[in-house]
Amino acid sequence: MEPEHTAGGRARAKSAKIIETGAAVLGIELGSTRIKACLIAPDGVSLATGSSEWENRWSDGHWTYGLDEVWDGMAAAFADLRDRVRQTYGCELTSLAALGVSAMMHGYLAFDSDDELLVPFRTWRDTTTARAAAELTELLEINIPMRWSVAHLHQAVLDGEDHVGRVSFLTTLAGYVHWQLTGQKVLGIGDASGMFPVAPDTLDYDAARLSTFDDHLGEALPDGGLRSLLPQVIAAGRPAGELTERGAGLLDPTGTLRPGSPMCPPEGDAGTGMVATNSVRPRTGNVSVGTSIFAMVVLDTPLDDVHTEIDLVATPAGPTVAMVHCNNGADELNRWVSLFKEAASVLGGDRQVAPDEAFAALLTAAEDGAADTDGIVVFNNISGEPITGLEQGRPLLVRAPDSELRLGSIMRAHVYSIFATLAIGLDVLAEEGVGLEFLNAHGGLFRTAGVAQRFLAAATGTPTVVAESAGEGGAWGIALLAAYLDHSEKPLERFLDEEIFSGTWTHSVTPTPKDAAGFRAFLDRYREALAVEAAAVDHLP
Repeated sequence: MEPEHTAGGRARAKSAKIIETGAAVLGIELGSTRIKACLIAPDGVSLATGSSEWENRWSDGHWTYGLDEVWDGMAAAFADLRDRVRQTYGCELTSLAALGVSAMMHGYLAFDSDDELLVPFRTWRDTTTARAAAELTELLEINIPMRWSVAHLHQAVLDGEDHVGRVSFLTTLAGYVHWQLTGQKVLGIGDASGMFPVAPDTLDYDAARLSTFDDHLGEALPDGGLRSLLPQVIAAGRPAGELTERGAGLLDPTGTLRPGSPMCPPEGDAGTGMVATNSVRPRTGNVSVGTSIFAMVVLDTPLDDVHTEIDLVATPAGPTVAMVHCNNGADELNRWVSLFKEAASVLGGDRQVAPDEAFAALLTAAEDGAADTDGIVVFNNISGEPITGLEQGRPLLVRAPDSELRLGSIMRAHVYSIFATLAIGLDVLAEEGVGLEFLNAHGGLFRTAGVAQRFLAAATGTPTVVAESAGEGGAWGIALLAAYLDHSEKPLERFLDEEIFSGTWTHSVTPTPKDAAGFRAFLDRYREALAVEAAAVDHLP
């Protein structure tokens, strides 16, 4: 450790005191492949992180995780965080000023009156709810995506699943974890808006649409209608319970962590991404890239029409957001990077290449590829993609016979494929006249300076901004929402501007005509080749 009389030593000692006195704030996010814990100071500075890995699986026609994996992964991530605190600061993490939990948005967790899970967790990745989503969209006159909780519930009714009559409580993954940690069946308004539509004026579920749902479909549900099954909605800044003794034991089985910490409303990863990029005011937006990719655009006026490509959700504070969600993000690119690492080893490379180093090298190579990828088209579809009408996915690389098979063009095509479906959805917003000042980008893909950001600007036709905090992610975002409990007299956007992002370094990229034209040429071929992807789904089991 650095001596305390140096600047670094004094900073470490200050951070250690924050931790030892219980003034630090913790955020935990359950992502698609990683559970991450982020410990921050009251001013938002990250003090330490911990993580654990997990993976969804395909079981009985659904994408799922086991609930035992939730708690094993949470405890492992917290243990990793605690060990890093000891190593870095020489102190124990025993108490917290506040705590927040976030997770993959939406999906379906249904419990009976004894709080027993009725069917395995069905995640956002499911595309089994197409009929229900279409019927509800028409009935409620608002787009109901396939991953929304109400679509899962209605599909279970349509399929005659016998558990429906025994449902007593529905929630999301974040809502479930928060319930177990606090005993409170509540949900942040951002995540709640993906269970059932919310009304920005009441900051609650849309009462008129609840009535419409119950009038047409409620006979299949228990007495009390849909509202009785849903968690209570709470906007950012309001308390949502405290960490109980049981909850502290679930998070830290060693018994070191003390109960009693106040908890903020649980949120989905879409909401925490908005907070982590300071994109919560009208005419701002953010793009988050992970296993999935989505854009969130805060609206200043309502949309004129219903669009199946656009979800209307809410920021953690309540204003309406147009969301373009694509099921397939950077997973396929990750696999290709691993393939090239393996190839380098087979060809005689002596040293192990770190993942970030491999990404940096291959993304840099993409900058030298043809602007239009020279006829190479990549589909990154590991799962289905509702925006392009695909119920299942098959990763593909297709090229014209005269395309040059060059590393740069292949890698550029892979990055373009991540943004292709997103661009299709954002084109719909542009046709509605929705204006954007800029898009904030975050996620591991943007750790390599400038490259993915440049291609995102080309794909969206919008200046893109990457902040120094872009790699922090949703665990940092939910930690900020927990810290906001002490500042709720301010609007959320003022808290972020004044307390967190004041003086933050940012890097902005404006789309170049060459890149923009190249991406549009790629996207035209991508649209034409969707029939090839559909045929692959039909003919490749």
